[in-house]
Amino acid sequence: MATPGGPRQGNFPPNYNSNALANNMENLQINQSNQQQSENFGGSAYRPPNATPFGQQPPRFSGSRPGPPPPGVFSGGQAPPTGPAQTTFSPSLVSARSTGPPAVTQPAFFASRPPPPGASSSSIGGPATSAPSGFGPRPGPFPSSSSSPLTSRPAFPPHMVTSGPASNGSPSFTPVLSQDGPRLPPDISSMPRPLVGPPQPPTKLSSGPSSQTLQMRPSFGARPSGASSAIGQPAPPFSAPPQSMIPPPGSLPFSAPQGMLQSSGSPYGMQTWPPQPQQVAPPPLVSGHMQQPQMFGMPPGPPPLPNQSMALNQTAQSKINPNQIPRLPSSSAVILHETRQGNQANPPPPATSDYIVKDTGNCSPRYMRCTINQIPCTVDLLSTSAMQLALLVQPLALPHPSEEAIQVVDFGENGPVRCSRCKGYINPFMKFIDQGKRFICNFCGFTDETPRDYHCNLGPDGRRRDADERPELCRGTVDFVASKEYMVRDPMPAVFFFLIDVSMNAIQTGATAAACSAINQVIADLPEGPRTMVGIATFDSTIHFYNLKRALQQPLMLIVPDVQDVYTPLHSDVVVPLSECRQNLEILLESLPTMFQNNRTADSAFGAAIKAAFLAMKSTGGKLLVFQSVLPSIGIGSLSTREAEGRTNVSAGEKEAHKLLQPADKSLKTMAIEFAEYQVSVDLFITTQTYVDITSLSVVPRTTGGQVYYYYPFSALSDPAKLCNDLRWNVTRPQGFEAVMRVRCSQGIQVQEYSGNFCKRIPTDVDLPAIDCDKAIMVTLKHDDKLQEGSECAFQCALLYTSIYGQRRIRVSTLSLPCTSILSNMFRSADMDAQFSCILKQAANEIPSAPLTQVRDQATNVCVNILYSYRKFCSTVSSAGQLILPEALKLLPLYILALLKSSGLRSDGRIDDKSFWINYVSPLPTPLVIPLVYPRMIAIHDLNEKESDDSIIPTPIPLSSENVTVEGVYLLENGEECLIYAGDSVQPNVLQKLFGISAVAEISNQFVMQQQDNPLSKKVNAIINEIRGQRCSYLRLRLCRKGDPSGVAFFSYMVEDKIGSMPSYVEYLIHIHRQIQNKMP
Repeated sequence: MATPGGPRQGNFPPNYNSNALANNMENLQINQSNQQQSENFGGSAYRPPNATPFGQQPPRFSGSRPGPPPPGVFSGGQAPPTGPAQTTFSPSLVSARSTGPPAVTQPAFFASRPPPPGASSSSIGGPATSAPSGFGPRPGPFPSSSSSPLTSRPAFPPHMVTSGPASNGSPSFTPVLSQDGPRLPPDISSMPRPLVGPPQPPTKLSSGPSSQTLQMRPSFGARPSGASSAIGQPAPPFSAPPQSMIPPPGSLPFSAPQGMLQSSGSPYGMQTWPPQPQQVAPPPLVSGHMQQPQMFGMPPGPPPLPNQSMALNQTAQSKINPNQIPRLPSSSAVILHETRQGNQANPPPPATSDYIVKDTGNCSPRYMRCTINQIPCTVDLLSTSAMQLALLVQPLALPHPSEEAIQVVDFGENGPVRCSRCKGYINPFMKFIDQGKRFICNFCGFTDETPRDYHCNLGPDGRRRDADERPELCRGTVDFVASKEYMVRDPMPAVFFFLIDVSMNAIQTGATAAACSAINQVIADLPEGPRTMVGIATFDSTIHFYNLKRALQQPLMLIVPDVQDVYTPLHSDVVVPLSECRQNLEILLESLPTMFQNNRTADSAFGAAIKAAFLAMKSTGGKLLVFQSVLPSIGIGSLSTREAEGRTNVSAGEKEAHKLLQPADKSLKTMAIEFAEYQVSVDLFITTQTYVDITSLSVVPRTTGGQVYYYYPFSALSDPAKLCNDLRWNVTRPQGFEAVMRVRCSQGIQVQEYSGNFCKRIPTDVDLPAIDCDKAIMVTLKHDDKLQEGSECAFQCALLYTSIYGQRRIRVSTLSLPCTSILSNMFRSADMDAQFSCILKQAANEIPSAPLTQVRDQATNVCVNILYSYRKFCSTVSSAGQLILPEALKLLPLYILALLKSSGLRSDGRIDDKSFWINYVSPLPTPLVIPLVYPRMIAIHDLNEKESDDSIIPTPIPLSSENVTVEGVYLLENGEECLIYAGDSVQPNVLQKLFGISAVAEISNQFVMQQQDNPLSKKVNAIINEIRGQRCSYLRLRLCRKGDPSGVAFFSYMVEDKIGSMPSYVEYLIHIHRQIQNKMP
């Protein structure tokens, strides 16, 4: 056994070539060598090469991005060379038992987004115990005990190779993917520091009869009329919440419609904020006095104008200036965020901003973010606020390359120190007493004996003398090495099984050829070593397995004709080590499209095929990657075409739950639960030109921790590049297998529900056959007791998993937040991004089971209830004609309106598109939530005329058609797709420079962006490359023009405009204001 604190043998990932470059990927230049830093194409702000925040030296970047698209699948560009890129990692282990200071080493972190520090490890629970009744023995390597150990640390570098036409493979870490390599943060002395000073007052939008200019003024001057108690005083008792204002305690906002507004549309954009004040919890307010509202947790921005209000006439809107209503602020400054200062929690920066975290006790907001950064002491107070109390957890989120690496702590055979009652893990907030001989759990309050070999005397401040030397006592996130007591079997190998649709439609559309080409290129990116195993099968109306054993001169096809009672023909030679079959696998992938080119079988046995592949993987578990092109029509889980029914039932979808958004039968769900039991995760790549019933098919990926990729309508010209890069990022991104996750809370708060892509077999734990850096889980919370004013409430997420290299880790993230009994403190500390993320995910969950009108009304009611509560209890407004928006939530109406107009809540649109939107939202990380509904739009026709700054991406434009001219070219992206709109009167020389055409009429439906040899084209390609890196997605490109369906799609994202029956932004503010006035006594 490795000595505590020493390097662990066999845990190092293979080395990779640090000079592998990705150039010319379909017009994008991705990650060139680090030495090329003549220009700054990095992100929001310039970072000098040798400057890093907090005095730390960034390790040299040695990663490379995933490879290019398959050769010959799109015009222009040369076939990229293949070969694995390589990177080197340090062990980064810390001894937790040694008496002296632990030896802490840090693994190299990456300068580009994809590679996080490490891979992942598996499982949750204490020592091996029997599985819950009804499920039999847990097939995974970890016990399914009621107490779960959770840990995880991605320990592998995504090994990626790219070359040839520009590739958007593995997205880069920092929102910076540049042509000249990663950028480092600016010198700390030159970076904007969070300011500490008076916060901004709330925004007031007045609705009086006069035409006042937009102004702002403090709304906390005197006691609010109508308030039941002085909001400046300690905890007013809210025993009976106002009627028609708040949802019942513990309930979600989507429960009872109140008949409001209907809407639809779909937008998304990146929000950047100015540096944010790192404030500490405010001192108790003086009894009897109202204090000016301190907008806790919000960036100060420019000083507010005195008396900012807006004249919203109830009968006319002509005097409203749309330019002065709340909109996303734009700032390219990098925010430096210390999680705690002066023993107080600092509210996090906005999720969409560019920030660098220094972990000083609380975990980084990338891993765990709370909707309110001051926890209400009572359920009545929470109900009165009408806000959500939830955690957004992303355990394996990619860190910023300039952040300190997460430390790995090895406690040896005994495992990490834990509370013997609640099984909470040791963390900075457990209090040691009696000269360090005992410690008090910050979750359940139980006092435990300190293990002998972990004892240390206390200093004068009551802390252990070695606290700053032990990561688990001074960092909010650490990785514990899981001991044998957490395992019931050896860690599973990395298994990748590829299942390809070869039915007639798939062959004729080029989907099969694209899938084979993508797999062939990605093979080089799979982890090296004997633990990596692969398998492959094809299917139409039958299933075809292939014996890949090296002794065979060529792969042997084994056909399974029975699609009702499927089986695996060979258990030993279907899934084999990659090192033994690489050559045979490559030969097979090259020959498959030709082998089936004359196939006339139109049927698809999807259900039978995944069942047969599962049987081949059952003994090991692993990732099943399925390429599907048509509606499954035969065998287990066969489906019928329901879309025709959907077209004739559009009006009914407004009045009742849309049945087409509910799975057709339960057979696929039953299969998915069995897959999850045996640690098999399914990712589904849908390459289709027709209806495939995503609602029914997506049950399998959602239950097994997988993901749905959707390419509609599939184009053999433009989509293979995205397919290749999506597949490469899927297999190379930081991820873990056979994982279990649990969230623990302090006494008084408990977990109400988990939401995301997983299987849940026991109430307290979430089973994740696979989890990766792009998956988030929403954890809604509820009170079960009263919290103590002035105390802190702690939350801990523990993830136990197996890394892609077979390492067992428990990633533990801890967050401790102050408790408050003052309503105004809750509004000041509200997290806009997290609050809206909850609203969005809850709306998506409601769509299949409730009429769209009801879901839209509920979303609007959530907004109205929150603003009404603030107006009634926290605002001292003399005029009833003013709409008061709390500073932290001033953009809530805009985001709710954007949600109402999104494709998921619109009445029109294809059923498959709506179903994909629901599936996309389910595991969506918080930084991508707002861009999904409020996209980022920038003008690209005049880039050469704009003043250059440190940011590659220009300042975004508000989403209104008033900002789109006929002479302009605009780029709009929402994290999933990228639309480029060309006006009717764009100058021919601009079109020639950008697209190589002379007139808008020449725009092709199947658009492939090529980099032209001119500065404007290079800048546009650098922007697209940067966006793809920020979003960790290749982003499908579509060229749009007016008078074409593509133009209609582009303008459907103009969420500030009136679209059909949907109101404009100004009209929606008026509507919200009227609803609030109707509630006022």
